[in-house]
Amino acid sequence: MKLSELNIYSNIVIQCHDNPDPDSIGAGYALYKFFKCQGKQVRLIYSGELKITKPNILMIVEEFNIPIEYVEKINIEGLLITVDCQYGAGNVTKLNARHIAIIDHHQPEVEEIDRSEIRSFLASACTLVWDLINQENFNVNEHIDVSTALYYGLFNDSGGFTELNHPLDKDMLDSLKIDNSVIRKLKNSVLTLRELEIAGMALIRHSYNEANKFVVVKAQECDPNILGFISDLALQVDSVYVCVVYNQINRGIKFSIRSCDKEIRANELAAYLSEGIGSGGGHVEKAGGFISQKEFDEKHAHLNADEYFLRRLTKYYKSFDVIYSMKDYLSVEDMQLYKKRVVPVGFVPITDVVADNTPIIIRTLEGDLDLLANEDIYAMIGIKGEVYPTTKEKFRKNYTILDERYNLELEYFPSIRNKKDSSIIHLNQYAKKCISKGESYIYAKPLKKAVKVFTSWDIEKYMYGKIGDYLAVKKDDNHDIYVIEKDIFSKTYDPVIIN
Repeated sequence: MKLSELNIYSNIVIQCHDNPDPDSIGAGYALYKFFKCQGKQVRLIYSGELKITKPNILMIVEEFNIPIEYVEKINIEGLLITVDCQYGAGNVTKLNARHIAIIDHHQPEVEEIDRSEIRSFLASACTLVWDLINQENFNVNEHIDVSTALYYGLFNDSGGFTELNHPLDKDMLDSLKIDNSVIRKLKNSVLTLRELEIAGMALIRHSYNEANKFVVVKAQECDPNILGFISDLALQVDSVYVCVVYNQINRGIKFSIRSCDKEIRANELAAYLSEGIGSGGGHVEKAGGFISQKEFDEKHAHLNADEYFLRRLTKYYKSFDVIYSMKDYLSVEDMQLYKKRVVPVGFVPITDVVADNTPIIIRTLEGDLDLLANEDIYAMIGIKGEVYPTTKEKFRKNYTILDERYNLELEYFPSIRNKKDSSIIHLNQYAKKCISKGESYIYAKPLKKAVKVFTSWDIEKYMYGKIGDYLAVKKDDNHDIYVIEKDIFSKTYDPVIIN
């Protein structure tokens, strides 16, 4: 759905969910400002049993004069847009409306609304609205109140930016110009005395696993950022390497994760805990997620939340092996020999995009790569949009350039963010095709158990292989061990038949 499709309506009502949070208000306000600029009659409302009372929410409404209204009942003649919620779902009062649109970032709960834009992979509704507005060439940075509200909405829903996973979330964060004085006030107006008490009580009632050194903490209902605050405190305990803090709200379970163990990535664990019943992501050390109560009840009704987390965590620790390539010798006796196909991939000389000696971030669906640009670095782009850097010398030695652009249909094509000026450059404008020279052989086998490989070129970050992916080792080097995704492997390697 595009916002321009809704321009047929002169009167638009934007509804935040009941007891709205900063994400719902920020996204709703951005939509309000956008449609106002289109000359529409617009109202921003919320309903439910409770009016807004939290100090940080009252502050942002007052600072920017956000015209949000509390209503109990209303008949809507034009279009109703529910933002950060879905019309008819349990967290939003169902108002009387004939024409409805949904803009949300949670798991789909209703099916009968045709005009819906639901992206559950995003950390916030603010990100989704920002992207929709960008598509209409509306520059939010010309409205400092809107850009700051969007920033704070993402901050709130991502546990202080610790749960960012999708490139669009990161792109919005990097591009927004904000009023830092307001943000400082908001960040210092979140914790109430009641929430300080909640944090203290939660830490007293914890479940600790001594074998794997993780702790699970249940908190009462509170602001999502309080979960992160509790997590940070718990991880300072000398015998705790991983911490999961959660609370139950009306639609499900919100959780926060912290890890100081390099073999346990917080974002990976967040995805594992919410797999099939919600969404999770973030950073290597800080992450979080949300579990849908409906999905949880359908699949785990026999468990309470504490039992679920303890069982799932125990299963997670048993689910993988760890390989350190530099010290572990990998036998190839049970592995098949494969030859790499000649498959076109993409490449971009970094200094074709940014000036030499520029600090940059290469952004992909798999994560960010921090680099300092120089003429010796080429960015290679694989068939699924994965990016891996190589040197000019290795590129010229191993690849032949094709005089064609490298176009892929991807959810997100890799981009470069210039750290000096915060500009974002999408690499599909620059990527060209190339093919490898010569022949390349590996031994490989499909994984029957997940594995974490600390490669010879990076001893701090592991490659994660799921069941069905391939564990691979170079034919001429038993310590050059790595993981190849199942889909990529099937498209790039052929077995070598030895008579």
